Amino acid sequence: MGHDGKSACPLRYWRTLAACATLSRPHSKRVSSEGRLMPGGRRQPAPSEREFLMAKRKPKQPQQPPGSRGKAGFSTRAIHAGEDRARYADSITTPIVQTSTYAFKNSKEVEDYTKHGKERFEYGRYGNPTEKVAERRLAALGGGEDCVVFGSGMSAIITTILALVRSNDHIVITDDAYKKTLEFCSAYLQRFGVDCTIVPFGDYDAIDSAVRPNTRFIFSESPTNPYLNIFDLDRLREIARRHQVLTLIDATFSTPLNQRPLEFGVDLVLHSCTKYLAGHNDILAGAVLGRKELVGEIRKMHKAIGGVIDPHCCYLLLRGLKTFALRMKIHNETGMRIARHLEGHPQIKRVYYPGLESHPYYAIAQAQMSGFGGVVTFEIRGTIKTAKRFLDSLKLCYIAPSLGGVETLITHPATVSYYDCTRKERYALGITDTLIRLAVGIEDADDIIADLDQALHQSTGA
Repeated sequence: MGHDGKSACPLRYWRTLAACATLSRPHSKRVSSEGRLMPGGRRQPAPSEREFLMAKRKPKQPQQPPGSRGKAGFSTRAIHAGEDRARYADSITTPIVQTSTYAFKNSKEVEDYTKHGKERFEYGRYGNPTEKVAERRLAALGGGEDCVVFGSGMSAIITTILALVRSNDHIVITDDAYKKTLEFCSAYLQRFGVDCTIVPFGDYDAIDSAVRPNTRFIFSESPTNPYLNIFDLDRLREIARRHQVLTLIDATFSTPLNQRPLEFGVDLVLHSCTKYLAGHNDILAGAVLGRKELVGEIRKMHKAIGGVIDPHCCYLLLRGLKTFALRMKIHNETGMRIARHLEGHPQIKRVYYPGLESHPYYAIAQAQMSGFGGVVTFEIRGTIKTAKRFLDSLKLCYIAPSLGGVETLITHPATVSYYDCTRKERYALGITDTLIRLAVGIEDADDIIADLDQALHQSTGA
């Protein structure tokens, strides 16, 4: 059980413990390594994990808002999906159920739950009514059969990965993924005996060649951070199906309004709900959605690890989702307008925005996306001092990490996300001295442009 990364953590012990705990609860649907416990003590042979997780997809059953006929529009689902028509005290909004545990009326209720599988809430780490509404709504927006919400986007990513891998497994991840995701996969997973191959983004031959017999999944983002590269989801699906491996996409930057990877055959989609979905820079939250059997495995791991979201955050997430489509429309429009403005500015060396014809993945973005978001990345002419003068001259935009909120935020990757790298290391990753990432809010576009223009003028020292 060494912690030096040379010996694998004894995951079999923990799996055995988990299987025993599951079998002690007859209503559980978990498939153990020994098969399902049947009446009379018989065991039904269990499918292999690969057979179980790669099972034939069932037709999607998207959540419908109460009283709707057919599939409701996106904004209608963003407001109503997942809710019951009748709510406590006839409340219009989803109530915040602020409790850590739930009482049983009597011993019969306990046995109905533990022995007969009656659905109800038991303990806060295993679920909450406000949380369930948020999960159902996100599943409806993204086209998933099921969804689990977490206390942060990274909690969603790490729990999902740990739920899918076992000791001696292998994963493939692209080099343009979020820095902390890459760090976890390349540095921490090896402690559990899981190997990771990092491949260049967009090199589909390299991805194909990297897959091994023990590969569990291919992980990427689309769009990526900060260059907003777009993954060809059709090619990803073809590679994954040929090798019978799962596909995971972090779709935080695209959102369910602009792109729904599940419709392209991706198995699991992850979101940092902190960003566009909640949209007000006031909560941390994450989510994973997809096929019910896959999400079910992640939910079991979630219950064991924790990383739960509190009910008040769920309420704020639901509040944000009600205006999500309206906000996203402004993000898309303002992002495109600012990208075009900056592309013609004499102080700008280059602009990276998938809605621009100059972007290397413009054609794929046009084919897969209905909008391109509010993040615009660009390089300023000059030196790192020029970039700092630009940032220090801004009056409306806040210098801050994150994106997708109502306020416009701007960050300098070289001195924020990659401050701990040498200049040579940064440049090898494409993080130059004058690279800037702008996350437009929903202020008037003219005001954002005016602030950028005056700061660019000040940055020249004129």
